[in-house]
Amino acid sequence: MTLFSVYPDQYQQQLNTKVETFKDQLSVIKQHNLPEITVFESPTSHYRMRAEFKVWHEGEQTHYAMSDRETKKPVFLKEFPVAAKNINDLMPKLMHEINNNTVLRKKLFQIEFLTTLTQDTLVSMIYHRPIDEQWIKAITPIKHQLGIHIIGRSRKQKVILDRDFVNEELTVNGRTFSYQQNEGSFTQPNATVCEKMLTWAVNNSQNSTGDLLELYCGNGNFTLPLSQNFNRVIATEISKSSVNAAQKNIIKNDINNVTIVRMSSEDFSQAMDKVRTFRRLADIDLDSYQFSTVFVDPPRAGLDDHTIDIIKQFDNIIYISCNPTTLTNNLIQLCETHSIESLAAFDQFPYTEHLEAGVILRKIR
Repeated sequence: MTLFSVYPDQYQQQLNTKVETFKDQLSVIKQHNLPEITVFESPTSHYRMRAEFKVWHEGEQTHYAMSDRETKKPVFLKEFPVAAKNINDLMPKLMHEINNNTVLRKKLFQIEFLTTLTQDTLVSMIYHRPIDEQWIKAITPIKHQLGIHIIGRSRKQKVILDRDFVNEELTVNGRTFSYQQNEGSFTQPNATVCEKMLTWAVNNSQNSTGDLLELYCGNGNFTLPLSQNFNRVIATEISKSSVNAAQKNIIKNDINNVTIVRMSSEDFSQAMDKVRTFRRLADIDLDSYQFSTVFVDPPRAGLDDHTIDIIKQFDNIIYISCNPTTLTNNLIQLCETHSIESLAAFDQFPYTEHLEAGVILRKIR
């Protein structure tokens, strides 16, 4: 089967290959004696906190399905070993209830699971038809029976039975941070590796002075643990739902030195550079901040040129990347003013070619 290949006995070899590819990419960096890459491994199974499946109807039976990469034909699934154990436990129970209820089966075309290390689980059921009272009546007892949260979705319709988020707890150096993770918003898919990423970032910013600027903060995933190492933090994010979650997470964790700003990194960079003024910053005196460190976790496209020019002004840069190729391109520019002090590889996605990377840069004096 070419849908996916999960061979735990080959995990280490596959990871080594990805790390060697990352090393080859870094060879274009003109810095002598690059630090060794610290590699953070993943569990070899049951590591994904998110999973989504097509729904395939065949006669009177409905199945979870994914497409075979080569033949494009559906492959029916009874389990998904890369997903969290509670997702695997839930899959047959939920499908059994769906197959026993024509209201739930009718024009159901996708099911999405979102869970956490605390096993708080949300299921989104997506339909090619309007969701009505019959559906709510049919799914409500199943929600209680399975102990999960359920959302029904169809075109221009979202039915929330109780809530559309899960609660996560991540531990960093013995301290537990609580997070609200919203359905439909980005969260790190591999929670165990996420804890390692957070710990690495916190450890590499200990004994910091001054303030922190964070770009692309999401729901505050890195913001919360990093805030303990700085006097004040400004964190930016463009997604409204992520900003709302970040605000709630700040309150939930009793953190009082963080300000969240709903802006793109490009706009905030222009504000920092005094190219433009923005109403959303009217109550924030940027000149009062003494930024020593910037944290960036950009999308796969990496950083734009203007943002790179802005972060070059900081003494310390913490860069988390989901794309080593664009990271390397950015590093070519950043190493004009900074040196690489630490390198890390985080295996968020075992059995794939994807690798997350972390870099600590210090300004050259």
